[in-house]
Amino acid sequence: MFQLAEKQQPKELRAVYQETLMELMEENENIIVCDADLVNASGTGKLFRKYPKRCINMGISEANMIGASCGMSLTGKIPFVHTFAPFATRRVFDQLYLSGCYQQANIRIYGSDPGFWALHNGGTHTSVEDLALTRAVPQLTVIAPADAAQFKWVIKNTIDRYGMYYFRCARKAVPDIYSEGSQFEIGKGNIICEGTDIAIFAIGEMIAEAIKARKILEEYGISSTIVDMFTVKPLDEELVREVSRGKRVIVAAENHSKIGGLGSAIAEVLAESPIEAPFISIAIQDHFGEVGTQDYLQRKFGLNADAIVSKVLEKLNI
Repeated sequence: MFQLAEKQQPKELRAVYQETLMELMEENENIIVCDADLVNASGTGKLFRKYPKRCINMGISEANMIGASCGMSLTGKIPFVHTFAPFATRRVFDQLYLSGCYQQANIRIYGSDPGFWALHNGGTHTSVEDLALTRAVPQLTVIAPADAAQFKWVIKNTIDRYGMYYFRCARKAVPDIYSEGSQFEIGKGNIICEGTDIAIFAIGEMIAEAIKARKILEEYGISSTIVDMFTVKPLDEELVREVSRGKRVIVAAENHSKIGGLGSAIAEVLAESPIEAPFISIAIQDHFGEVGTQDYLQRKFGLNADAIVSKVLEKLNI
């Protein structure tokens, strides 16, 4: 269904968002695009110019944007909504829960720049809790695309699926994991590479870090399986159990708090399974965000290949 990228040609994810929606809006007049005064940030300026009657800048009024979008969806429209991750989840949680999922609305929410991607916007714009919030909402599908190819597929392949969807990913370019045209299945994880000693379950930008860590761990004679759990909810629990059997260490790597995110979801599955391997969470500890460059913030929060390697070797007493 999918093929791994043979060469790197990273593309900004906001460009993927705009280009894919441009294609879809030409085919489906019910698609509506909404933004919260971040049209330039989301890269949707071309959409606003071409479809001025189907694109709405709601201003810095995110709760109103979610509520209005949910209402429009109940009239047959298919809204795509963007704002930064903390404002797409934390600020609008009640609207997401009640106006959205409770009344069975049909919208797609692009929460951009989660975790360390807030960079120089600092702590107020840093979302380390968006997965914890969205995982708790009934009937909300939570997806963390790994790269441009997967993000494009996710946008195109949720059009005909009714329901509430939350997409969390950066706006800028991330390393290519998959080749163009790869196919996926919502609710199913993807085994990127197989190994015998440890299992690393990762999402988003942490997949590239897991791949780097795998190469370093090979120098210590440690063989790693890496799994892309791009659908955080519903989680592919069967695959988690299958991959974890017989492993010496199980790792979850995410650009999110260790509380309530992918690691918590994996741990919940393991706790109900006869799997005794020790578990490592590579995630942001109980901290707020702060201003910094990408490299600084990844080192600060232990979200890189070196952190994965260090914790695995420590757990294996190497």
